[in-house]
Order: sequence, then C-alpha cells, then structure tokens
Amino acid sequence: MTNIAAVVHELGGVAQKRQLVKRGARDEELTRAVRAGEVIRVRQGWYSTLASDAPAVRAIRVGGRLTGISALIAAGAWVLGSHPLHVAVHRNASRLRNPGDRTRRLYRGARAVVVHWVTDDSVDRGSVTTVALLDALVRVVLDEELETAVAALDWALRTGAIDAPDLRTLVQRLPQYKRSITDWVDPACDSLPESLTRTRLQLRGHHVVSQIPVGSRERIDMVVDNLVAIETDGEQFHLTRFEEDRRKDITITIAGYHVLRPSARMIFRDWHRVYLAVESALAARRAQGESSDVRPRVRDRPVLRPPRSRGGRSPAGSEIRIRTRGRSVADRTVTRAGSPDGS
Repeated sequence: MTNIAAVVHELGGVAQKRQLVKRGARDEELTRAVRAGEVIRVRQGWYSTLASDAPAVRAIRVGGRLTGISALIAAGAWVLGSHPLHVAVHRNASRLRNPGDRTRRLYRGARAVVVHWVTDDSVDRGSVTTVALLDALVRVVLDEELETAVAALDWALRTGAIDAPDLRTLVQRLPQYKRSITDWVDPACDSLPESLTRTRLQLRGHHVVSQIPVGSRERIDMVVDNLVAIETDGEQFHLTRFEEDRRKDITITIAGYHVLRPSARMIFRDWHRVYLAVESALAARRAQGESSDVRPRVRDRPVLRPPRSRGGRSPAGSEIRIRTRGRSVADRTVTRAGSPDGS
C-alpha cells in the first residue's frame, strides 16, 4: 500500500497524479488519502500536503505557477507590503479556476489574481510550483514600482541567487526603457530598509553611496550627499546591539558625518518624517559651511536628478535622467513608477 502523503511530501509538497501513479499509487488510494485529509486535491490531477491557502497551492489551483513578485516572496526575497497573486499559465491553458475554490471558474477582472500568459520556452524552467528566478525577476522589473524592483534585484545579487552574468542576461530581456534599472541596483546592499532608503533618496536627486568604511572595521550603511550618514536598523539584528550601535554612531560622528538611525518600521510606515529628518540634517550641515574635503571622499556614483514639478516633487510617470560629474547621460532613463515615499 502506498503512503500517498509521504510520496507527495518527498516531491516537495505538490505532485501530479502521473507522478504518484509512477510510484505505485492507485486511484482508490488517492481517494482514501483525500477523504482522510492526508492530502488535498488542488485541482484535477494535482495533490498537495501544503496548506490549502499556500501561495503555491493557490497558483496551481488557478492552473499555473507562481511568477513575478509572488515567486520572489516564496523565495524569501525582500518585499514590502501585500501583493496580488501572480500566476504564469501556458498560452494554450484553459479552465482557469478561482485560487480559493477549484470548483469556481476564474473570471476576468479578478483583483486577487494577475495572470501572465507564457510561451513554450519558459515552461521547462523552474519547478512545478514556481517559474525560474530569472523569469520572475524580469516580470517584477516590468510590473512593479521602481523601489520594489530594485529591492528584488538587490536581494538577488546580495544573496547570490543571481550573479553579474545573470543580471546582464536579465537586462537583455527587458525593453530599452527599462534597462537602466542596473544604475539603481547595489550588490552591497544588506537589507530591505537600506534598499528602500537608497532608492527613495536617489529619486529625490540625492547622491547616495552604500557601505562606506569608517573606523577600523565598521561600515556605514549609506552616506547621503557626502554629509549625512544613515544607519538603517531592523529589530531582528539590533535589539542586542545597543552598545555597539552607539559606539559606531560616535565613530561616524568623529569621521565628520551627521548620523541618523531610523528603524525599519519608520522607513516602512513613516517615510515622510524620515525624509524630513534627512533634509533637515543636510540643510543644517550646509548652513554651517561644512566642506566635503574634511570628510573621507566617497567613491563617485551617478547622481540621480529627477525633474521637479512646481510643488517640489517629481511628477509620477516622468523620466529620470542620470547625470554624472561633468556630463549628462541623457539616453539612460527609467520611468518613475510611483512616489518616493511609496504612496
């Protein structure tokens, strides 16, 4: 007698009927396992030991696999907020179902699901529940706001999920107007709060450089306009580092920077106040006549200067031109996909 639940678990928690039959399962054993609650029938020919509301199960119930931001969430990427379920289905797929009920059809316009129709060349990549990571990242760059896409690529590079050649391959699959995403990505970035802070400040036209050495062994998360040092604190790592963090702040101050240490929660939920603090600190330093020559010179990176509207904010949908010291690279642009404060 085949232990259906054990076989499904060995296959990653999700299995097709043909896989189970190949391992000796009979129809009556599958029926018994479903009735006993040992496995769930996700849709016709699919069985799972995962929770019925697991994203992978919901994607299979629709008739496809996780893609885009949903695939990255499943992989543990840096993602802020909630997002609709993104499902990749074959271009010839039919009988799509509601992600929560396999007996109900999926109707067009359902807000909880975003369906992406894919071609044959991507079907063999990835797993039975998720598209290949590179395919998912391409989808994120195409679909999501700039700060979300940058954070996803920061995570992928920082964790080694992709490397530089992978990034070049990804860029070649993007339309021309999206290829300058690489100018925003930083493989040295250590966390989601750091990534969001950097991107939002760059959208406001600030020069931001990450991981600047200070003292004998420390590094500053980021330096803004060569004047303000920002340390982004997440509770996960900093609750037990109180003394070390204060010592580091003193070291940074001695090096000549104004130190700000916003928490991850403040960056996620109260960005407006964080940004006001950065602007106030910059204004105070400039008013004091501080010269950048008294501080360590940080390596040059493109200074991102978005166009300004009359209200002082960059208009949504505008192009952001990238300027380097002494020259303008007018042909490298990205479309702004939302306000810097994430609204």
